[in-house]
Amino acid sequence: MHVGARSIIGFPLALLLLLALLSFWIDKSVQPSATKIDGSSRHDPDYIVSNFVTTQTDINGDLRYKLAAEEMRHFPDDDTTQLQKPRYTQFAVGKAYTQAEGLRGYVSGDGEEVELVDNVTVTRQAFAGKGEMTIETDYLKIRPNEELVTTESPVIIRQAPKTVIYATGMIYEKKNRTVTLLHKVRAHYERPITATSKASGNGKIKADDSAGDKSGSRTGANKVKPEAKSVATDQPVKSSSTDTRIRRRYE
Repeated sequence: MHVGARSIIGFPLALLLLLALLSFWIDKSVQPSATKIDGSSRHDPDYIVSNFVTTQTDINGDLRYKLAAEEMRHFPDDDTTQLQKPRYTQFAVGKAYTQAEGLRGYVSGDGEEVELVDNVTVTRQAFAGKGEMTIETDYLKIRPNEELVTTESPVIIRQAPKTVIYATGMIYEKKNRTVTLLHKVRAHYERPITATSKASGNGKIKADDSAGDKSGSRTGANKVKPEAKSVATDQPVKSSSTDTRIRRRYE
């Protein structure tokens, strides 16, 4: 048989083989994947832990934070973790700890994000002459390694003895020690009673007392400039019902 005849016969055979392989690949591509019998394809927990606690330390061995819950459930299909009554506690050397708790919680698969949901309360213990501070909201997102806490929900911040701040949306940056309130900020501030104020019989001021009116305690309604500068936590906070931002120093 001549070489030319072999080429004529071989080309159709190669073409048929290529078409067969292509048909096989297309068939496998459109076939649904087989259901795994280990349960990983369903949203079922692969393990449940009661009285769950996990901690993280810094390079010096000092405790950075602790995450605890009454119950933890891990789901293998999306590698997420659900928590019942979670408690997230952040520590700092030489300072009071801060604890956040809620009714439900979620941890991302990479562990970089913790979400607290429903009746969320954040409590910073009193220390160094500063009163206890609490934050109430219905949702909180925590990124422990970035030391960042955010929410777009309404928040109520109470600073002892008698400061109350209302806002919608908050950003807490631990590295910068600031709390940024995003929208609809209102504040009520009462100056702590001192010997001088007792003598004058007046310990209450407006949230913004720049006009010098100290006739009584009331909720301030003065507008602030956008991107207000940080102020110390023991100073009055200007209030606004507009969508300007207020940033406060947080110790």
